[in-house]
Amino acid sequence: MCHAPGADGLVVIPSGRARSNHAEVARSLGTAIIGGRYAAGAKLPGDGDLLAMFAVSRPVLRESVKTLVAKGLLTTKARVGTVVRERAAWNMFDADVLAWHLEAGIDRRFLRDLAEIRLAVEPAAAALAAERRTAEDLAALEAGLARMRAAPSDSDGFAEGDLALHVAVAVASGNPFMRSIGGVIEVALRASFQLSAPVEAAEREIALAAHAAIVAAIAAGDPDAAAQAVRHVIHNGLRRHGTAA
Repeated sequence: MCHAPGADGLVVIPSGRARSNHAEVARSLGTAIIGGRYAAGAKLPGDGDLLAMFAVSRPVLRESVKTLVAKGLLTTKARVGTVVRERAAWNMFDADVLAWHLEAGIDRRFLRDLAEIRLAVEPAAAALAAERRTAEDLAALEAGLARMRAAPSDSDGFAEGDLALHVAVAVASGNPFMRSIGGVIEVALRASFQLSAPVEAAEREIALAAHAAIVAAIAAGDPDAAAQAVRHVIHNGLRRHGTAA
């Protein structure tokens, strides 16, 4: 299930999700923008060309453009047309924008950027979780870990258990902002899993032990240990990808 880098160093990870017509057009345009087909400041083709390209109705195209405007990828200007915005304007916390990066092709810089924002947020969430966790939160953490242990490292079950554990940490923090960053966590873990699942026995044990340390520290009510355990998991993922500093 892992995807090897191409000659350009990019790794493309299809999302595999079913979409409505307007969502499919938004995805196609979004990945084209993120992939560099339409550069910042460039105008999109006119409505007539886009309607022919996607074989959709004008309302569907209009809704697709509105979606991309809301996500920061496009802007519409009177007497100018629809223009691609600079990368700094894109909503990188949007789950679709992140997923489109995976589809357009990700590189080491993207993985480092993703890891840096996780390091800024997830250790703090784990520390709060150690102080605020409930019995229900601990059960969710244990369930995620158990699913990882029960599934092969390169399986969907392992990835879903990994994701469930990290989401449970965010929920246990008791902070809704921490939980809302779940889209970033989900995409980061999906990229991590697809690029470099810990399939070797030694790597699998390292990954399981590192995640078990998160659960143990939160259960013990130790904020510092919980934060450090999360940092270790993120750095370990970077090491497997060959992107560690």
